[in-house]
Amino acid sequence: MEAIRVQDNMLLNGKISTVFLKFAVPAIVAMLISGMQTMVYGLFVGNILGPNAMASVNISNPFVQLIMGISFIVSVGTQSYMGLNLGNKNIEKAQNVFKTSIIFILIMGESITLLGLIFNEKLAILLGANDVLVKDVSTYIKMIAIFTIPINLMLLFGFSNRIIEKPELYFRGMILSLFTNIVLNYILTAKLNLGIVGTATATGCSFLAAFMVVVWPMLDKKSVINIFVGKFDKSVIYPMLYNGSSEGINSISTATCAYLFNMAFMNIAGEGGVAAFTSINYIAQFGILLMFGISDGICPIVSYNYGSKQYDRVDKILKLAFKICIVAGIFIFVTLFFFGKDLVELFVKGNNDIISLSASGAKVYAFAFFMNGFNIVNSGYFTAIGNARSSVIVAASRGLLFIIIGIVMLPMIFGVSGVWMSVPFAEVCTFFIGFYLTYKSSKSICINI
Repeated sequence: MEAIRVQDNMLLNGKISTVFLKFAVPAIVAMLISGMQTMVYGLFVGNILGPNAMASVNISNPFVQLIMGISFIVSVGTQSYMGLNLGNKNIEKAQNVFKTSIIFILIMGESITLLGLIFNEKLAILLGANDVLVKDVSTYIKMIAIFTIPINLMLLFGFSNRIIEKPELYFRGMILSLFTNIVLNYILTAKLNLGIVGTATATGCSFLAAFMVVVWPMLDKKSVINIFVGKFDKSVIYPMLYNGSSEGINSISTATCAYLFNMAFMNIAGEGGVAAFTSINYIAQFGILLMFGISDGICPIVSYNYGSKQYDRVDKILKLAFKICIVAGIFIFVTLFFFGKDLVELFVKGNNDIISLSASGAKVYAFAFFMNGFNIVNSGYFTAIGNARSSVIVAASRGLLFIIIGIVMLPMIFGVSGVWMSVPFAEVCTFFIGFYLTYKSSKSICINI
C-alpha cells in the first residue's frame, strides 16, 4: 500500500517551532473560529430575537454538549491512540482504531438524534426551561439533533486529518463553517424571521459545510488512515474511549456548569440573570477555546513523539505551549476586565440591568484565565501520552468538582458575585493538582518541567 511513511513524518523530525506553526496554529485558529460561531448566533439571537431566545439557546446547551462530548471523546481518543500507534510503527492497529471509531460514532450519533427528536420537550423541562422558554428550548434541541451525525463525523475526520499531516483542512472547514453560519443566520433569522428554527438550522448546516471539507482525505486510499482500510475491533473501543474520556469530561462539565449557572442565576435574577451569564459565556468561551486550540494542536505532536520515545521533543513542545498560554491568558484577562461592558453590549442592547450584571461578572470571571490555559493544556498532554487517569482528574477538577463546591458555597458568602467567583476558584484549585501530576509524570520519563 502506498502510504505516508511514519519515519518521514514531520511530527517526528521537524523543528519544534515549525511543527507548532504547522499543527498548533491551525488548531488554535480553528477553535477561535468555533468561538466566533458561538458569538455569531449570539449576536443574531440576542439582537434580533431578544434575551428570552438567548436564554433558551443557553438552556439548550447541555444537549449540544452531549453531542459535542461524544464527538470529542471519540475524536480526541482516536487521534491520540492512532498517534501513539503510528509513532510506534503499529500501522495496522492505528487503522483498526479509525475504522472502529467511525462505526461507534455512527451508532451513538443515531441514538442521540432519536433522543432529541422524540423527547425534546421533556429534555427542555429537565434542563430548567420555565413556561416562558420551554417552546424555544425544545425547538432548538429538536433542530440540532437532526445534525448530530454530521457534527460527529466532522470532528472525527477533522482531528484525524492532523495525524496524516493535513491539519490545515480542519482550519479551512471551520472558515467555511463560519461563513455558512453568518450567511444562513442572516437569511433565516434576520430576513425570513424563522426564529429559533432559523438559528438552529444555520448552526447545523455550518457543521455540515465543514464536514464536506474534512472528509476528502479519508476517501483517499493512498493515505495511511482512510475509511477503506482497517477493520472493526471491539478490543480498541475501551482504550480509545478511555484515552479520550477527559474530553468527554470537559463537555459534561460544560453542560453541567451551564445547568448549575442557569439554575443559580434563574433563582437569583430570573431570565435576566441567565441572559447576563449567557452573554459573558459567549465571550469567555472564545478565550477558553483558544486554550483548547493550543491543547488540541500539540496533541498529535506529543502522541507521535511519545510513542516513538522522543521525550526531549515532548518536553520542548509542552514548554512552548505553556508559555503561549501565559501570554494568551494575560491578554484575555485584560480584555474581559477592562472591556467586558463594551463586549456585553454587542449581545444585549438597552437592558441596563443585564449589562450591569454582566459587566461586574466579567471582572470576576477574568481571573480564571491566569490558570485555565495551564489546566487545559495539562489535561490534553495527559490524553496525548495515554495517561487518561491524570487527564480525567484535571478535567473533572476544573470543570466539575471545584465548580460544584464553589457554586454551592461562594454565593452564600458573596451573593451573586459568588456565582461568578466559582470559575476562578475552580481553576486555582486545579492548578495545584495539575502541577503535581505534571511534575510526577515528567520525572518518570526524564522531562524537565
